[in-house]
Amino acid sequence: MVLMDNLPDQLIWEIFNRIKNTIDRNSVSLTCKRFYNLENEQRKRLRVGCGLNPANEALTRLCNRFPNLNKVEITYSGWMSKSGKQLEDPGLSILANICPFLTDLTLSYCTFITDAGLSSLSSCAKLSSLKLNFTPRITGSGIFSIVSGCKDLKKIHLIRCLNISNVEWLECLGKQETLQDLCIKNCRGIGEGYLVKLGPTWRNMKRLQFEVDSNYRYMKLYDRLAVDRWQKQWVPCENMTELMLTNCMISPGRGLACILDKCKNLEKVHLDMCIGARDCDIIGLAQNSKNLRAISIRVPSDFSLPLLMENPLRLTDNSLKSLAQNCTQLESVSLSFSDGEFPSLSSFSLDGILSLITTCPVKSLFLDRVYSFNNKGMEALCGSDYLQTLELTRCQEISDEGLEFVARYPWLRVLRLTKCLGVTDDGFKPLIGLCKLEQLVVNDCPQVSLKGVQGAAKSVSYKQDLSWMY
Repeated sequence: MVLMDNLPDQLIWEIFNRIKNTIDRNSVSLTCKRFYNLENEQRKRLRVGCGLNPANEALTRLCNRFPNLNKVEITYSGWMSKSGKQLEDPGLSILANICPFLTDLTLSYCTFITDAGLSSLSSCAKLSSLKLNFTPRITGSGIFSIVSGCKDLKKIHLIRCLNISNVEWLECLGKQETLQDLCIKNCRGIGEGYLVKLGPTWRNMKRLQFEVDSNYRYMKLYDRLAVDRWQKQWVPCENMTELMLTNCMISPGRGLACILDKCKNLEKVHLDMCIGARDCDIIGLAQNSKNLRAISIRVPSDFSLPLLMENPLRLTDNSLKSLAQNCTQLESVSLSFSDGEFPSLSSFSLDGILSLITTCPVKSLFLDRVYSFNNKGMEALCGSDYLQTLELTRCQEISDEGLEFVARYPWLRVLRLTKCLGVTDDGFKPLIGLCKLEQLVVNDCPQVSLKGVQGAAKSVSYKQDLSWMY
C-alpha cells in the first residue's frame, strides 16, 4: 500500500487540480502541513470581495500565502458601508509588488479605485487580461497608463465604466498589435466611431463585443455622425471569429458595416437592435463567413428608428436565404423582434425562416415575437434531421395544433415555451409518457397548468407569473 506521504509533489498537485470547488480545496489543504504548503504553491486563482477586511492587510497576507497567483478577481457586488472599507489604490500597488506572475485581473464594483491605482499596475509585465465592471472613478487616462505599460495585453473588457472618454488608449493598442478580445459595454464616452483608432491591431482581433447604452443612444443624435469617421476605410479583420453588436448604428459602407463583410472566419455573430443593418450587410457577411456556426438577430421596430434615418431600413428574407445558401455549417439560429413590432410588419416570412432551418444543420432554434412562425412552421420542423433545442417566446400564432407536432420531431431534446398565449394543456398530451424530451421549460403561459405538463419530459420546469400581461 502506498502512503500519501510517499506520493510525489507533482501527483498531489494533479489531485488538487481535479478539485474545482474552492471550499473543498481549502478543506483538503488543512489536512496536513504538507498539503497546506503544496496548495499554497499550486493556487493560481484568487477571488475576494466584501470579506476582505481590513482590505490592504488581508490582501497582503493572501498574496504572500499564494506566491504563484496569476488570476485575481476583486468584486464588491452588493457592498454596503457596514461591510467595511473597500480596497483602494494602495491595494493595487500590493498586487503589482507581490504578484509577479499576474496575468489576469478583474475589478468589479470597485468604486474607490482611481487612475492612480490603475497606473501602479503598469509594472505588471505579464498582465494580458484586464476586466473592469463599474469602476466609476477610472477615466481614459488610467486605461492609457496600463495599456502603455503592459505591452502584452490581449483581452480588455470595459463594462459600465461611465467616465472613460479619452480614447488615446485605443490608439496605443492599435500600435502594439497584441489585442485579441475587446469588450465595451455601456461606456457612454466611447462610441463605435472610435474603434477606427485600433488601426493595425484589427488583423489580430478574434472577438469584439460592443454595446451602446440604449437610453443614452437616443439622447445623443450626433452619434449617427460618429460612424462617418471610418470614411470607408479598409478594416483588416480576417481573423475575427466572434462579433457581438448591441444598439449600434450601422452606416451604409462605413463604421461597423465595414466589419460585417470583411470577416472571413466568423463563427458567431450577434446583432441586437443594430439600427441601419440592411440585407446587403447580412448577404456580404454570409458570402464571406463560410464557417459561421451561430447567428442571433434582434430587429428594431420602425418606432425605434431615429429620425435621422431617411428611410426605414429592414432586414428581409433575402438575408435568411443568403445565410442558407452560403453558411452550410450553421447550427444555432436566434431571431427576435423588439417590443414595438407588430405582426403585419415582420421582416422575415415563414418561407424565409424555413429555408434557413431546412437547409442548414440547425441544432438550436430560438424565436421571440416572430409572428410569421405559426402552426405550419411547427409542422415543417418535423422534417428537421438536426433540431435538438427549440425555444419559443411570445410566438402567439402557435396553438395546440402546432405544439402537437413536437412529438414527431426526430431529434428534439429540449423545448422551452415562454409567454405563448395560444398554448394549453391539451397541446402537451401527445408528449406525456413518451419520454422523448430530456427537458421541458414552460414559463408564464397563462393557459398551461403544472398538472398539464407533468410527465411530458424527463425534467420539467414550470413557472407562472402573469404580471407581464397587465
